[in-house]
Amino acid sequence: MPRVSQTKPAAFNEMGTPDSVRAAYAEIDRWLRSTPREMLDRKRREAELLFRRIGITFAVYGEGGDPERLIPFDLIPRIIARAEWERLSVGLRQRVRALNAFLADVYGPQEIIRAGRIPRELVLENEGYRAEMVGVVPPGGVFTQIAGIDMVRTGADDFYVLEDNCRTPSGVSYMMENREAMLRLFPKLCARHKIAPVGRYPEELLATLKAVAPARAGDDPTVVILTPGPYNSAYYEHCFLADEMGIEVVEGADLFVQDRIVYMRTTAGPKRVDVIYRRIDDEFLDPEVFRADSLVGVPGLMAAYRAGNVSLANAPGAGIADDKAIYPYVPEMVRFYLGEEPLLANVPTYLCERDDERKYVLAHLDQLVVKLAKGSGGYGMLIGPHATQEQRLEFRARILARPGDYIAQPTLALSTCPTIAEQGIAPRHVDLRPFVLSGKDIRIVPGGLTRVALKEGSLVVNSSQGGGTKDTWVLEDDGPEAGTSQSASQVAG
Repeated sequence: MPRVSQTKPAAFNEMGTPDSVRAAYAEIDRWLRSTPREMLDRKRREAELLFRRIGITFAVYGEGGDPERLIPFDLIPRIIARAEWERLSVGLRQRVRALNAFLADVYGPQEIIRAGRIPRELVLENEGYRAEMVGVVPPGGVFTQIAGIDMVRTGADDFYVLEDNCRTPSGVSYMMENREAMLRLFPKLCARHKIAPVGRYPEELLATLKAVAPARAGDDPTVVILTPGPYNSAYYEHCFLADEMGIEVVEGADLFVQDRIVYMRTTAGPKRVDVIYRRIDDEFLDPEVFRADSLVGVPGLMAAYRAGNVSLANAPGAGIADDKAIYPYVPEMVRFYLGEEPLLANVPTYLCERDDERKYVLAHLDQLVVKLAKGSGGYGMLIGPHATQEQRLEFRARILARPGDYIAQPTLALSTCPTIAEQGIAPRHVDLRPFVLSGKDIRIVPGGLTRVALKEGSLVVNSSQGGGTKDTWVLEDDGPEAGTSQSASQVAG
């Protein structure tokens, strides 16, 4: 396991330096230098009004006050050159192929375990592993039809996968609405760039879902989105995608199972359902199999699924592939299943359940990021360099009490993008979540969701922790070979 460097590198500014702006950002630089701050402030208020009118909110419960919040939207787009995106997309396809192969294997012959390439107990004793899925083969052998792969950048050619989301990844509605907002607010700026479109994502998603329908469904299977309901944090997205795809969004009470066939209640009578894009966690899907107290699931759903009468996307049990303790083994999955070297690098990861790695983590808490292996949303995390001594001591006690619950990673110098801040335009750290669709083939809409840490120096981009979003532009051409422009000091970083 590589050890942490004692020297903290400077963050890579994706726009460039004060004296030399990168080619992809040349037009953005000219736009920022010629646009008064007052106009940007006015446009930011317009964007907020637009999002409120449409109803784009993110629900955060249990913290008091109004749980329905707007995710702050930054007006300065994040630019990815075409050549950069092409390299990323090839790596993303490879990674998702390996993750699906791993899922098919661990619920089938378990060859990777027998070969000793991943510890048996790490998989079979993991709470994300669903024994109910053993022997189940989804249509096409695809377990994760929709994957969100969180990426970070540390240099001009240095990208890392921070984590894989194979269960119910969210955020694609913000990717699409951010683009729509930019087209409305800055049509001339958008027209000056050849931006790869993201608007076809719902079409691609529907095609992917139909491709994994049971064979008996024919050419026009009935697809629905299963939501926990309006109190779910991503409910807006569920409704948005259903509307864009022209399908129904349903709750558990809208479905029933008879003779191991799933039906939807309609005003015209029961209608057979072929594919369910479920946005409900495994444990709530079917009270007859998982949590008996679930009020949002569908009794008998798993029996219908095992019988091959309905497809679920993503498949139950897919979460074992994105467990943070499994994450360090994904490069080995690529080698084992595909016979290839990984194109996308992992962040070096320490498993606290291992004695030697735990000792190292405890000795370097001031340099590491410590995460819950089952955590999400930026909760249960220690960012060592920014933590107090009291916080480090608290996490030390937590790790010693339950070492298997924690992993640790170096504090990467995440790249920055110019962002509108109170003091002017300043660099802020960003990540990227591309969405990868797997059916009969693999589809990726160019770009993804860029999340931005709005607080100065913060590395936490999660919306639940105060992060915002940016529109992500993948340019359809890379522009001139050497694109530089004299940058104003306001965009220096």
